[in-house]
Amino acid sequence: MYRIDWQPDESSPLPLYLQIKTYMKRKIENGEWPVGNRIPTQRQLAEALGVNRSTVVTALQELIADGLLEGDGRRGTKVVNNPWSLLTSRTPPDWDSYVQAGWHRPNLPTIQTINETEFQAGMIRLSTGEPSPALYPQPLLGEVFGRLASRIHTLGYEEPRGLLPLREQLSRHLQALGIVASPASILIVSGALQALQLISLGLVKPGATMITESPSYLHSLHVFHSAGVQLAGLEMDSEGIRMRGLSELKPQPNRMLYTIPSFHNPTGIVMSERRRVELLRECERLQLPVIEDDVYRELWLDAPPPPPLKARDPSGLVLYLGSVSKTVGPGLRTGWIAGPEPVIRRLADLKMQTDYGSSSLSQWALTEWFERGFHEEHLNRVRIVLRQRRDDVLDMLQKHLSGVAVWHVPTGGFYIWLRIVPSVSMNALFTRALQEGILFNPGTVYDSLGGPYIRLSYSFESAERLNFGLRKLAGLIRELSSRPR
Repeated sequence: MYRIDWQPDESSPLPLYLQIKTYMKRKIENGEWPVGNRIPTQRQLAEALGVNRSTVVTALQELIADGLLEGDGRRGTKVVNNPWSLLTSRTPPDWDSYVQAGWHRPNLPTIQTINETEFQAGMIRLSTGEPSPALYPQPLLGEVFGRLASRIHTLGYEEPRGLLPLREQLSRHLQALGIVASPASILIVSGALQALQLISLGLVKPGATMITESPSYLHSLHVFHSAGVQLAGLEMDSEGIRMRGLSELKPQPNRMLYTIPSFHNPTGIVMSERRRVELLRECERLQLPVIEDDVYRELWLDAPPPPPLKARDPSGLVLYLGSVSKTVGPGLRTGWIAGPEPVIRRLADLKMQTDYGSSSLSQWALTEWFERGFHEEHLNRVRIVLRQRRDDVLDMLQKHLSGVAVWHVPTGGFYIWLRIVPSVSMNALFTRALQEGILFNPGTVYDSLGGPYIRLSYSFESAERLNFGLRKLAGLIRELSSRPR
């Protein structure tokens, strides 16, 4: 769906409908709205432009009369020409057919709406999974970047595995977690999501099976789907993945397991030490490689989680994913994979084919960040702030949503997994909340059969905005549950 980033000027002597017509004609003329593509509906245009629907209809009718648009009944309005094609009688390429032909699947409509709406001014983001701007370590990063000017002598490409001094620092960092990983067995990537993309493209055959927790991280599910990988979900309990599903399997090739054992996204569950031992034992029996996504590990609030699966992995069964996106900031676009050297070599080669390496500037900055001990200093502050935010939100939930939702107290990470008690349409709740300026991630984006769940994040919004948003959300739930169905 096109994003409208302009509004007509009500003080202009030019009528609103002509301003809208000119804006849309320019979009078509510049090729931003290509021939063959559908434009937003009349209602969507009216809402985005802040005008009456009749004003939009008038602008559209003029563009239809000019031969640029064509009405298509209930399916909306489509671009059929641009001014250049009308002058030359040449038909532009049908970009819509190309868009539909791409092998990488588009996001679900709900996820597209979330991605487009998150950055609207004033929107209260109840589910955003990133640190608050208030947690940005400006003094520490200011010192880091101040020192880089004399340290960096080039911003050229780095070697395939990534900047060696950073991999040396990460090797020491992982050793503190019990993970033995030399710099040669570490690959620098542009976040954990790129790690999953590389694994999907480089290690997994189309038609393979990826076993995941159910529910699971929404973007990982999409990456696997688009790579032609089949998903098999395993239910969870309070200790993590239930073992019954794994214990019933027989060894076979072309399978992997993807897990988020520490402060799981979206549920916040921490896999117990006992369950981790059982899981690795079963995976060894099945010769089942494991992708351990551990990006939330360091965000413990009450006590550190059990050691990573990778710390118990002398046979090289586990690929370990880490990142600074959740601890320092996603804008650094830096994460890592630790695993057997042949695997790292394969993924490094694929990464070079994809983007020729992650940002050199970010890699040098993080090298300095770890060398100077800023990471632990920053984490200590983050844990204090997040602990207070979690406790504040738990009080808000008790005040506003007691009786209409149930939840468990997370011991770390960013998320509380809310289950809505009354029978309400989650699509209707999502839509009504957006109309009120409130955005949340419904459970269905983490599991198509996810049921009446909401992923609530206490990491991003301020306490005041969270309190306002949760109060409004509670009111909407009660309003929708009281309607006849």
